[in-house]
Amino acid sequence: MTEGPQDDEGALDRSLVSPRERYGERFRTNISAEGLQARVIEAETRSLARTFEQLSRSGEASRAAALILGARRRYISGRGKTSAYAELLNADLSATLSNVFLVDGRSLSPLTVLTDVRASDVLVVFTMRRYREETVRFGELFHEAGGQLVLITDSEKAPLTESASAVIRVHTHSASYADSPTAVAAVCHLLSTLTTASAKGARRRLAGRDRFAADLGLYHPDPRDGHRPHRDDTERDE
Repeated sequence: MTEGPQDDEGALDRSLVSPRERYGERFRTNISAEGLQARVIEAETRSLARTFEQLSRSGEASRAAALILGARRRYISGRGKTSAYAELLNADLSATLSNVFLVDGRSLSPLTVLTDVRASDVLVVFTMRRYREETVRFGELFHEAGGQLVLITDSEKAPLTESASAVIRVHTHSASYADSPTAVAAVCHLLSTLTTASAKGARRRLAGRDRFAADLGLYHPDPRDGHRPHRDDTERDE
């Protein structure tokens, strides 16, 4: 297969390792705000489409969801910018699944996790260039301890790909100095949706969260609501 413009673009993009290098390459000319906006929208749309197209062919998202669903404990980790993606996925999964833990190095450390890894445990790892060493090492040790890895990354040559049971590759090419987060956030949404759709008790857990959120007064009341939800108003599992 011959290389096309997208392959050339990808090769150039992969060669721009640091934000400083990407800034110098992408902002070299004087461009209007309207022109820059058009470039950003085009790049984001293309990256998202390529990510979804590749996942549709590979089936890796479904494989990852099955691993997460079948695990006894689900750990999620990322460092630096990817910690935001880990927090996003953790928030969505913990709403419908039990035993979901964010390994953030504060409330839960890699050391604590590694001392009690089981074969039924899964670790979802976010790692993007320039690949934080502590994330890579944590993933390696978790795999060596017998746990399963779900890797969300930006390259088929990224660290941990050989150790992972499922690899979800996202396209992060951008018109900005920062790599695009669009496809990563979309994959978090896709993965949590696939997992929740098959999770036993998801409806019950969501109903319970609504009930307790109302009891705790977590959210500003909607003036369109005629009454405050009570325990009798929540829907039970069939």
